[in-house]
Amino acid sequence: MGWLLVLLAAAGEVTGAAGLKLYSQRKSLRNGILYMGGFGTSFAFLYASFHYLQLSIAYIIWVGIGTAGAVFINMYLFGESKNIWRMISVGLIIIGVIGLRISS
Repeated sequence: MGWLLVLLAAAGEVTGAAGLKLYSQRKSLRNGILYMGGFGTSFAFLYASFHYLQLSIAYIIWVGIGTAGAVFINMYLFGESKNIWRMISVGLIIIGVIGLRISS
Protein backbone atom coordinates (compact mmCIF):
# COMPACT_ATOMS: atom_id res chain seq x y z
CA MET A 1 0.00 0.00 0.00
CA GLY A 2 2.84 2.39 0.83
CA TRP A 3 4.37 2.05 -2.62
CA LEU A 4 1.06 2.80 -4.30
CA LEU A 5 0.70 5.93 -2.17
CA VAL A 6 4.20 7.09 -3.13
CA LEU A 7 3.43 6.51 -6.83
CA LEU A 8 0.21 8.51 -6.49
CA ALA A 9 2.16 11.24 -4.68
CA ALA A 10 4.71 11.33 -7.50
CA ALA A 11 1.92 11.55 -10.09
CA GLY A 12 0.49 14.50 -8.16
CA GLU A 13 3.94 16.10 -8.10
CA VAL A 14 4.27 15.82 -11.87
CA THR A 15 0.74 17.18 -12.33
CA GLY A 16 1.53 20.08 -9.99
CA ALA A 17 4.77 20.88 -11.82
CA ALA A 18 3.00 20.88 -15.20
CA GLY A 19 0.22 23.01 -13.73
CA LEU A 20 2.78 25.44 -12.33
CA LYS A 21 4.35 25.82 -15.77
CA LEU A 22 0.94 26.36 -17.36
CA TYR A 23 -0.09 28.78 -14.60
CA SER A 24 3.08 30.81 -15.09
CA GLN A 25 2.19 31.16 -18.78
CA ARG A 26 -1.53 31.83 -18.37
CA LYS A 27 -3.27 32.42 -15.09
CA SER A 28 -6.58 30.60 -15.35
CA LEU A 29 -8.74 28.64 -12.93
CA ARG A 30 -7.96 25.34 -14.69
CA ASN A 31 -4.21 25.91 -14.53
CA GLY A 32 -4.45 27.01 -10.91
CA ILE A 33 -6.39 23.87 -10.01
CA LEU A 34 -3.79 21.69 -11.75
CA TYR A 35 -1.01 23.51 -9.93
CA MET A 36 -2.47 23.67 -6.43
CA GLY A 37 -4.45 20.44 -6.68
CA GLY A 38 -1.48 18.49 -8.01
CA PHE A 39 0.86 19.62 -5.25
CA GLY A 40 -1.86 19.32 -2.59
CA THR A 41 -2.72 15.74 -3.46
CA SER A 42 0.96 14.96 -3.79
CA PHE A 43 1.66 16.02 -0.21
CA ALA A 44 -1.44 14.22 1.07
CA PHE A 45 -0.45 10.91 -0.54
CA LEU A 46 3.17 11.32 0.55
CA TYR A 47 2.06 11.94 4.12
CA ALA A 48 -0.18 8.85 4.03
CA SER A 49 2.70 6.73 2.72
CA PHE A 50 4.68 7.43 5.90
CA HIS A 51 2.34 5.05 7.75
CA TYR A 52 3.73 2.19 5.65
CA LEU A 53 7.25 3.21 4.61
CA GLN A 54 10.26 4.83 6.22
CA LEU A 55 10.39 8.57 5.66
CA SER A 56 13.80 8.43 3.97
CA ILE A 57 12.70 5.81 1.43
CA ALA A 58 9.28 7.32 0.66
CA TYR A 59 10.65 10.84 0.34
CA ILE A 60 13.59 10.05 -1.92
CA ILE A 61 11.48 7.89 -4.23
CA TRP A 62 8.85 10.64 -4.40
CA VAL A 63 11.52 13.20 -5.23
CA GLY A 64 13.17 10.94 -7.83
CA ILE A 65 10.00 9.98 -9.66
CA GLY A 66 8.67 13.53 -9.45
CA THR A 67 11.89 14.99 -10.82
CA ALA A 68 12.17 12.50 -13.68
CA GLY A 69 8.49 12.90 -14.50
CA ALA A 70 8.69 16.69 -14.50
CA VAL A 71 11.71 16.61 -16.82
CA PHE A 72 9.91 14.29 -19.26
CA ILE A 73 6.70 16.35 -19.14
CA ASN A 74 8.65 19.55 -19.82
CA MET A 75 10.57 17.94 -22.68
CA TYR A 76 7.50 16.55 -24.41
CA LEU A 77 4.78 19.08 -23.62
CA PHE A 78 6.73 22.31 -23.35
CA GLY A 79 9.57 21.77 -25.82
CA GLU A 80 12.55 21.76 -23.47
CA SER A 81 15.84 20.36 -24.72
CA LYS A 82 15.99 16.60 -25.33
CA ASN A 83 19.75 16.26 -25.47
CA ILE A 84 21.54 13.03 -24.62
CA TRP A 85 22.99 14.30 -21.32
CA ARG A 86 19.55 15.15 -19.97
CA MET A 87 18.29 11.71 -20.93
CA ILE A 88 21.30 10.02 -19.30
CA SER A 89 20.85 12.11 -16.14
CA VAL A 90 17.16 11.19 -15.86
CA GLY A 91 18.09 7.55 -16.48
CA LEU A 92 20.52 7.71 -13.57
CA ILE A 93 17.79 9.13 -11.33
CA ILE A 94 15.50 6.26 -12.31
CA ILE A 95 18.26 3.70 -11.69
CA GLY A 96 18.82 5.23 -8.24
CA VAL A 97 15.11 5.03 -7.41
CA ILE A 98 14.97 1.40 -8.53
CA GLY A 99 18.08 0.65 -6.46
CA LEU A 100 16.49 2.15 -3.37
CA ARG A 101 13.29 0.20 -3.98
CA ILE A 102 15.19 -3.06 -4.32
CA SER A 103 17.30 -2.44 -1.23
CA SER A 104 14.40 -1.54 1.07
